[in-house]
Amino acid sequence: MTSSVPGLDKENSPPNGSDQGEVRIVGNKTETSCLTEREVCCVGPHYLRLLHTNYVGVSSGGDHCLPTEGVDELDEEEDETEQFEDDVEYLKSLDPKEWKEQDHYRVLGLRTKRVKATEAQIKKAYRQKVLKHHPDKRKAAGERVNQDDDYFTNITKAWETLGNPTARRAFDSIDPQFDNDLPTPGEIKSLGFYKAFGPVFERNEIWSENRPVPKLGNDSSSREDMEKFYSFWFNFVSWREFSYNDDEEAKTGSDRDTRKWVEKQNKVQRAKLKREEMARIRKLVDMAHEADPRVLRFRQQDKEAKQAQKAARQSAIQARKDEEERARQEALQKEAEEREQRLQAEKAALDAQKKQREALKNALRKERKALRTVCKDNNYYIEEGEDHLQWMMKVESMCDVFQVEELAELSKALKQQNKEQGKETFNAWVKKLDDRLQKERKEVMESATKSATGKGKGGSSSEWTPDDLALLIKAVNLFPAGTNQRWDVVAQFINQHTTTSNERSAKEVLSKTKTLQSSDYSSIKDAANKKAYQDFEKSQKGAASVVSDEQTSQRFDSVSEQQGMGAPWTAEEQKLLEQALRTYPSTTPDRWDRIADCVPSRSKKECQRRFKELAEIVKAKKAAQAKVAAK
Repeated sequence: MTSSVPGLDKENSPPNGSDQGEVRIVGNKTETSCLTEREVCCVGPHYLRLLHTNYVGVSSGGDHCLPTEGVDELDEEEDETEQFEDDVEYLKSLDPKEWKEQDHYRVLGLRTKRVKATEAQIKKAYRQKVLKHHPDKRKAAGERVNQDDDYFTNITKAWETLGNPTARRAFDSIDPQFDNDLPTPGEIKSLGFYKAFGPVFERNEIWSENRPVPKLGNDSSSREDMEKFYSFWFNFVSWREFSYNDDEEAKTGSDRDTRKWVEKQNKVQRAKLKREEMARIRKLVDMAHEADPRVLRFRQQDKEAKQAQKAARQSAIQARKDEEERARQEALQKEAEEREQRLQAEKAALDAQKKQREALKNALRKERKALRTVCKDNNYYIEEGEDHLQWMMKVESMCDVFQVEELAELSKALKQQNKEQGKETFNAWVKKLDDRLQKERKEVMESATKSATGKGKGGSSSEWTPDDLALLIKAVNLFPAGTNQRWDVVAQFINQHTTTSNERSAKEVLSKTKTLQSSDYSSIKDAANKKAYQDFEKSQKGAASVVSDEQTSQRFDSVSEQQGMGAPWTAEEQKLLEQALRTYPSTTPDRWDRIADCVPSRSKKECQRRFKELAEIVKAKKAAQAKVAAK
């Protein structure tokens, strides 16, 4: 069998007009005759592939020529079914040296398709870019091309990256256009669960190594589909890797150790980014699982089913216990009713007692106030020159000792009488007060005698110094009978002001008080007065000394006599001092000068001493009572 294959046609014949050669095929052999050397132009897709591979450094001059029109028509027929975006401005803005920073999809006109672009689409897009932006094409069109920094290199690099599945996967993994954000609580609330999470899962399913990827579904999805979806994503296997940004020195390093070290650092960085990516996916799945209304609904159904099963298991046991429980409940109810009745009765009794105490307290407060008012209005029924403070203390003693009925009777009688009659009535009640106090003292002394007798058999207490005896006498006069917890207060007063380390108990104070009353009381009083006077003389001979508030006098007649301060204060002077103290408060400048002007018969120092005397009495009384109350 013989056939011939023509060479180039006449249109493609060389201009020298040499004869055309012929190729004959005889059997399995090929014979040539009259072969002539001719120049031809490379055309077709194979040439384009070769050109793409060897473009860098290839000169456009010499024996090479541009593809012919026939080749253009052939490629245009192949690609006419799909056209891709051609962003010339973006291509011209690219730097071939910074090709790793470019968007490869945008370079080839696949910006909208990106990871969804098929291999055929990438190939077609690259062909279109080569046919349009090849330097030879642009030179033929009159464009000046700088071979060293021409953007056609960026097109070639985009094809090298996207045309290689491994390189493309590396670039897709760090695609700058991919949205890695997770839905925020505000978006979940405003858009709803399915609209907020559905697009996010659809975006991220491209990283899945396993196919097919189950869908999020909707509110009507079955439980099986939902569990399949979360099981897939909780065990998600991602092909996303981060080698695109590796340091190139791992391949181009100057020595083996450098390349090895750089590769190790690249692996560490890739592993870190991989961990962060898997943490992001896990966080997305956890957020969806927590906010999924189907999960909450199925959990509630499981809980209800479990409770139903538990109730069914317990129903048989409960049936056997019903009768026993009923009897037990009846007994408990009866006991509870009885207990409630008792509690109500006790509560009613306590409420009644409380109301009675409150009423008694209010009445006592009212009658004490009334007595103080009527006595104050009548100047405590005393004459000019008498000790005003002494009768004030008498009134306070009445308020402490007398009951509410007695106070009401006294107040009523004083209000209905004039001053003279009231004075007689007031003196009679004072005598009644003294008799009652004397009776109480006698009872206390008898009790103390019995106590001291019993104590003497078993041992003796610490000795009482003259200072302690003076403190005891003063405390007994300062806290009269009727004072709340009187002997505890007296003992506390002595312990606060004594100079010894011995602390006296209330029982010890009672015993010593009884001993003093059964002995020569007047001789002890005179001895204490004499010692106090001697101490005062010694203090006057030396430098002027300041009396401490914590020290107490050993005298017990009156505050004036204890301090050795001349004539006692009259009722009128006391009244003027009280009025001046109210008129000029502590914030008034030159207060004591003005107060002294209001009391003509007294100096500034005397007014100050009188004020300190009164304050000391009140302060000592309150301190002792507060100490006892605290204990």
